[in-house]
Amino acid sequence: MDLPPPVHGPSWMGAVLFLGGQLLALWPVAAVEVHTSREVEALNGTNVRLKCTFTSSSPVSQRVTVTWNFRPQGMNSPESVLYYYEEPYPPTSGRFKERVTWDGNIDRNDASIVVWNLNPTDNGTFTCQVKNPPDVDGTIGEIQLRVVQQVHFSEIHILALVIGSACALMIIVVIMVVVWRHYRNRRGQEKSIEMVETELTEKEKLKSTEEKVAVPLED
Repeated sequence: MDLPPPVHGPSWMGAVLFLGGQLLALWPVAAVEVHTSREVEALNGTNVRLKCTFTSSSPVSQRVTVTWNFRPQGMNSPESVLYYYEEPYPPTSGRFKERVTWDGNIDRNDASIVVWNLNPTDNGTFTCQVKNPPDVDGTIGEIQLRVVQQVHFSEIHILALVIGSACALMIIVVIMVVVWRHYRNRRGQEKSIEMVETELTEKEKLKSTEEKVAVPLED
């Protein structure tokens, strides 16, 4: 009787490694997701708040770090804007010295900043990176900032303006109708009062005339 061929150890080891790799691929990876506005348009000489929020698979701890960088338009080398670890560390030199302030709240998953006194050299890409150990990998938020001399109205702004104007016009029409009806009712009441007063006056005159006529007849 022939025995089945023996199963070699390496084959079993390969199957175990393959199965482990598949399980690791399905296991959720700890990462931080950063959310920012893709494009922001601001007026020259004003201030702008660059909003950056994040979500993490781990509880937010005191070890959270936030790194804001800036890449000027047409250039690849980034510049430091602000670093946060337990407290904000604004830059001590460069174009953003004394022009950037922390405006976030780590407890609320907010890592926003404010850039003051914008000028055309601030055109470029701002990046916001958040690390919340053990979540140290994840997306990096990017904001494309455009500093303009005058704000351009988008289709949404134009639509909101049209809707607002239409609502204001409707309110004005309703007010005019209410005022006109009130005026008409008041005029009607005044005319009714005048008619009653006229009728009473005529009756008094007629009564007085009748009394005057009746006096000679009695004599």
